[in-house]
Amino acid sequence: MHRELDEKVELAWLSSFYGPLLTDAQREKLSQYCEEDLSVTEIASMEGVSRQAIHEMISRSGEKMRSMEAKLHLAKRFSDMEMELVRCANALKAGDTTQALELINTMIARETSMDQEESS
Repeated sequence: MHRELDEKVELAWLSSFYGPLLTDAQREKLSQYCEEDLSVTEIASMEGVSRQAIHEMISRSGEKMRSMEAKLHLAKRFSDMEMELVRCANALKAGDTTQALELINTMIARETSMDQEESS
């Protein structure tokens, strides 16, 4: 059960970044599975198709989004930046503007270098 929940959370997270690149049907089934917490059997029953068809669609959607993440790293970059922004905010709350500025400069340098690598 814990593994299924982890998978649903991962798929929902990835769909935040790559969902628009899926077909309408893939997005809909993924939303029903992850966000509405419907089982594969419930979705299949509502759609009048086999459980296997829904399972395969969700699996293919997950594989497609994982493949895109492996190439583009959008979700990881977002997560890393979010953590660094929290550290920056904490430094500012503590009055450590030097550390906050260093964190900001590090983020800018990393994103700039990534953008340059991607355009090469």
